[in-house]
Amino acid sequence: MSTLAIHGGTPVSPEPIFYGHQYIDDADIQAVSAVLKSDYLTCGPAITALESKLCEITGAKYAVAVSNCTAALHIACMAAGIGPGDEVITSPITFAASANCALYCGATPVFADIDPDTYNIDPDSMEAHITEKTKAVIPVHYTGQAVRHDEIAAICKKHGLILIEDAAHAIGTKYKGIPVGSLADMTCFSFHPVKTVTSGEGGAVTTNDEELYRKLCLARSHGITRDESLMVHPTGEPWYYEMVNLGYNYRMTDIQAALLSSQLDKLTLFSNRRKEIVKRYNEAFSSVDGIIVQKEIPESDSTRHLYVIRIDTDVLSCDRRTFFQALAAENIRCQVHYIPVYWHPHYEKMGYQKGLCPNAEYVYERIISLPLYYALSDEQVGYVIEAVKKIAEYYRK
Repeated sequence: MSTLAIHGGTPVSPEPIFYGHQYIDDADIQAVSAVLKSDYLTCGPAITALESKLCEITGAKYAVAVSNCTAALHIACMAAGIGPGDEVITSPITFAASANCALYCGATPVFADIDPDTYNIDPDSMEAHITEKTKAVIPVHYTGQAVRHDEIAAICKKHGLILIEDAAHAIGTKYKGIPVGSLADMTCFSFHPVKTVTSGEGGAVTTNDEELYRKLCLARSHGITRDESLMVHPTGEPWYYEMVNLGYNYRMTDIQAALLSSQLDKLTLFSNRRKEIVKRYNEAFSSVDGIIVQKEIPESDSTRHLYVIRIDTDVLSCDRRTFFQALAAENIRCQVHYIPVYWHPHYEKMGYQKGLCPNAEYVYERIISLPLYYALSDEQVGYVIEAVKKIAEYYRK
């Protein structure tokens, strides 16, 4: 029986409410328009200004803006010297790029299990997967909650590993009061439209290491340099440049950079609103039998990209698919984040099998991402809460 029938054929929300949506205001439009009227559409001053702003916000010494977070992860692996024969440990509950970046470099992704309460990578599982081939770890700040950084960093130091944090979800998040972006050897961000701030498509890598910064800059732009100190055969000619390494065209345009700089001016505003919605969801769902709320470590002051609930199948007589479809019938258009990476056919062809990470697989089969974005109104939040409560009540055993 559908929830439409349960509620007399009328959805809770009169209009669809999607799980994520960008917010663009006049200041954003004016910033982009100014670049369009300028001399530079790419490789110009808007990139430099954006990178400076990212350093201010994260506390990192250096920032490298790129075309997307996948590119950020790839060049971070390149800068770390990851290559064939190396292993890179990451979480399976993430977008595929967190593992694919190792494949791009010829390395082997290794999946550590997650904490069953926070859904972030479990440091103990991570350490248990370290071998003599392990070169780096890529923990993911899943949903925007900071990973247990101190424990992970200590493990990396103990084993001599590079720490690359995937902060695609976590711009604005702080760990023990320190912004994510200045903690790891390198940190990678995403600025896709459903993230807290957007450049349309875009990403960045932050680091405090000058040598890594130089490698990142080369990898972003074909491996080409005009810096004579990096050249093999400098000529002193003003037009001369050299390709000193194999790199990629992963540059962000000035158009995107201008939009992102304007969005970052609203980061605190966006972050505070997301926290308000998360607080309201937590208060509403913590007492709902059959709904499990993601737990958060006290060290994390999280700017959430996602709000995830878990269906307790011991209490409810439905599975995740049924609950998901019931929400859709109520005009609540949710999503699931994520299919375990090693379940994808490409990884299956490589020999990865189900059962590698029991916690991750258990959680995946029960989680749903609810709507969460700056422009979500109080009334819409109320619709989401009402829908979840009614469906849970209907299916409670």
